[in-house]
Amino acid sequence: MRTSVDFSTTVRSGVRKGRRNLVLYAAPTAGPEPTRFGFIVAKTVGNAVVRNRVKRRLREAAAGTVSLRPSGLNVVVRALPASADATWTELCADYDAALASAFKRLDQQ
Repeated sequence: MRTSVDFSTTVRSGVRKGRRNLVLYAAPTAGPEPTRFGFIVAKTVGNAVVRNRVKRRLREAAAGTVSLRPSGLNVVVRALPASADATWTELCADYDAALASAFKRLDQQ
């Protein structure tokens, strides 16, 4: 995702799942569009080096999601300040748990 409209639509209308290191918002799209991701890593997470490291790790964790849901989903991941000190395993575990919970909730709707 690139525009603020896409981000705000997903955050407002999507399912919200929070974990220690991140908050994940997932919303279904209207048509068979490819799955899109957006990342919010604010200055509260750390300096530019730390923010970019967190963003790279989240991108890599999200890459596997495309094989699970290749189309029809918008996902926004907001990194929390605790993610700056999180290891790769902790960040992936939080992402996977939040995503699984969001999928379960979306499937119920």
